[in-house]
Amino acid sequence: MKTIHKHLLTASLLSLTLQTQAATLLVGSYTDGDSHGIYRYHFDPALGRIEPTPLQAVKSADPSWLVLSADQRLLYAVNEGRDGQVSSFTLAGDGTISPLGQVDSKGAEPTHASLSHDQRYLFVANYGAKAPGGSLVALPVDRQGALGDATQHLRHAPSKVNAERQSDAHVHSVVLAPDGQHLYASDLGADKVFIYRYDGASHRQPLSPALMASLQLPAGSGPRHLQFDAKGEHAYLTLEMAGEVAVLDVKPDGELQLRQRLPLTEQQDPAFKAAGGLHLSADGRFLYVSNRGKANQIVVYRVDAKDGRLTLLQRRAAEGEHPREFAVAPDGKFLLVGNQHSDEIVVLQRDPREGTLGEVVQRLPQAAPSDLKFIE
Repeated sequence: MKTIHKHLLTASLLSLTLQTQAATLLVGSYTDGDSHGIYRYHFDPALGRIEPTPLQAVKSADPSWLVLSADQRLLYAVNEGRDGQVSSFTLAGDGTISPLGQVDSKGAEPTHASLSHDQRYLFVANYGAKAPGGSLVALPVDRQGALGDATQHLRHAPSKVNAERQSDAHVHSVVLAPDGQHLYASDLGADKVFIYRYDGASHRQPLSPALMASLQLPAGSGPRHLQFDAKGEHAYLTLEMAGEVAVLDVKPDGELQLRQRLPLTEQQDPAFKAAGGLHLSADGRFLYVSNRGKANQIVVYRVDAKDGRLTLLQRRAAEGEHPREFAVAPDGKFLLVGNQHSDEIVVLQRDPREGTLGEVVQRLPQAAPSDLKFIE
C-alpha cells in the first residue's frame, strides 16, 4: 500500500509540475528604435512573470505579426516595411529560432498573416498605407516550411468615405474559418470583409470569391481584426475607425451576418476610437478588445453561450500607450499587453472564472512591441 501511495504522490507531483511548466513567449517589435525584431522569453505561469533577460534576440525588420505552424516548429513574420517582406524560421525542440528564408510580400506594409489548415499556403494582408493601397497575397509553403513566390495577388475597391484613410484599399487581416474552407479579409479601406473559398489542391489560385463575396460594414467604420469562436458559428470584428466591436453570425456557406455592434468607449471624440486586437479566452466565455488612441484600454465582454452576443464587463487601463496587441497566458490567469508607444509589456492578473482583469504583476521594458505569441 505504501508503494502505491508513493506512486500516486509521484504522479500527482509530476502532473502539478507539467501544469506549471514554464511557457515560451515570442515577441515581435518594430525596429526603427533599439529593437532587434523578434525576442524569445521565458514566462513563469505560476508567478505571471517574464524573465527580464531574453533567451534569444533575432534580427528581423519590423516583424509586426507572428504566425506559428500547427506543430509549433515553424514561425512566420511579416516585415512591415514600405517594401514588404515575409520571413520564415524554424523552431528547434528547445525553442531556438533559426532563419529559413524570406520572400517579397508583393505589397507595402504587411500587417497580418494566417496559415491555411493544410499548411500549404500562408496568406498575407498588405496594408499599403499609400497608393496603390493594400492587397491580399497567397504564398505557397513547401514541405520544409519555406515560402515560395506569391501565386495570387488580390486587390479590392476602396470605399473612399474617409478621404484621408480610405482613398485606397487597406487589407488589415486575413483569417481562415475553423473549418478551413473560407478565408476572410478585413479591409479597412473598403469598409468590407471579403469572403473567399479556399482550395488547397490549387497550385496557383487557391482563393475564389464565395457565393456571398463580402460583408458590407457601416460607412467609415474601418474593419481591422477578426476572430472566430471555436465552433465557427460566430465571429468578432474590430471596427478600428468607429471604435467598435461587432458580433457576426456565420452561415454554413461562409456568409456573414451582422448581429450586434458595441462601442468600446463612451467618449464621442474620435481620438478615443482606435480599436485594435481582439482575443477570446480559451473557454470562449470572454472577449478582450484593445482600444488605443487616447483611451488606451483593454475592454472585457462576456459572451452569451447561445447566440454569441456580448455584454460589457470592464474597461481596464492598458497601463501604457497604444496597446497594439495582447495575449492571454496559457493557463488563463494572466493577460499580457504590448504597449507599443510606451515601449513596455505589462502583465495583468486575470480572473479565469469572472473574466475580469486585476492588478499589474509586471512591467517589462520592451522597445515597440507589436505582437505576442505563446509556445506551449
